[in-house]
Amino acid sequence: MDEKMDRVKIMVFERPVVIFSKRSCIMSHTVKSLFSDFGVNPTVYELDEIARGHEIEQALSGIGCSTIPIVFIGGELVGGTNEIMSLQLKRGLKPMLVRAGALWV
Repeated sequence: MDEKMDRVKIMVFERPVVIFSKRSCIMSHTVKSLFSDFGVNPTVYELDEIARGHEIEQALSGIGCSTIPIVFIGGELVGGTNEIMSLQLKRGLKPMLVRAGALWV
């Protein structure tokens, strides 16, 4: 595993919800709003604003994440907007957030 991917693992380690986002991306805004509506406070990394954001985006691309936003729940890669919205429609997102400790019911 390369250094960039190690950095990504550290960024998501022990955080219930992590979103790799871009301020300029409307889909990123949509996903962040969905989590906010749940009352979840995700850790958000704005790749177009943070140091080495481009390198982190390349590392994420190397594991099959070609679109922004990229969401990790409970340290596991969930995917992008399509995967999050699909989970929400199937009522699978909320239980996942509860299991990760991001949401209490």
